[in-house]
Amino acid sequence: MRTYSLDDVYATRKRRDSWWTVYFVDPVACRAALLVANHTRLTPNQLTVLSLVLGMVSATFLAMDRLAAGAVMFYLSFMVDCLDGKIARLKGSGTPFGLWLDYLGDRIRVVFCAAGLAYGQYAITGDVGYVVMGAAVAVVDLFRYVNAPQMRRVRETVRAEAEADAEVEPEAEAAGHVEDDEVEVWVPRQRPPLGRRRRFARRINKAMARRRIRSHLISGIEFHAAVFVVAPLLGPVALIPISAVASVLLLANEVVLVRRMWLFTRKHRVPSKGSREHVLV
Repeated sequence: MRTYSLDDVYATRKRRDSWWTVYFVDPVACRAALLVANHTRLTPNQLTVLSLVLGMVSATFLAMDRLAAGAVMFYLSFMVDCLDGKIARLKGSGTPFGLWLDYLGDRIRVVFCAAGLAYGQYAITGDVGYVVMGAAVAVVDLFRYVNAPQMRRVRETVRAEAEADAEVEPEAEAAGHVEDDEVEVWVPRQRPPLGRRRRFARRINKAMARRRIRSHLISGIEFHAAVFVVAPLLGPVALIPISAVASVLLLANEVVLVRRMWLFTRKHRVPSKGSREHVLV
């Protein structure tokens, strides 16, 4: 069996990732991945199942009002969830079924932890606000995971249509559809100079890229960390406020992403072949 080095594991990290993963998870996950790769025969799918089991343990602790223990178990669950991808890329053992299993495991973990957190606090205080909090966390997370693949599908469809149109134009010219006296002149596109704010934003983005941090600072990973790790560690008084702020920030990020997709689709024509519903089916 091949012996892997820490540099091999570092090479499996994503080019850009969430700041929570970069600073608080990868330093532990990379060393754990090295141990798993060199001293065990655990497969990525087995690690995904282990992550789900740890998530269920976290939900149980949260339901028992053992918030600190639940937060620690959720962190371990997420860390192991990061391991399966690293091991899959390191050994080339990833499978399409593993992608599905990882996706499903994430959703189950979040739903059960949200339910456990809400039940544990409601059973003690009788405050319906905790029930609303748990439901809101589950709904916001589900919306994000439903919305993301659909936006990706729309972008892919628009790009495919644009590439198809680009292939048709040379064929039309070859068939004689372009008049002989028509002369194409290529004019380089003149980009307007960047304003001060855009130049500053670009410098910030480059600095974040050098540290492997994604440009959007609030994603599902930070949302989960805030609700299931940070808030429980701070105590019951922090659960609703932090969950509310994290939910609003995540929804705001989704609004920004949807607006970007809208601007992207405005630059391309809507697919005309067949029903438009095929984009989202």
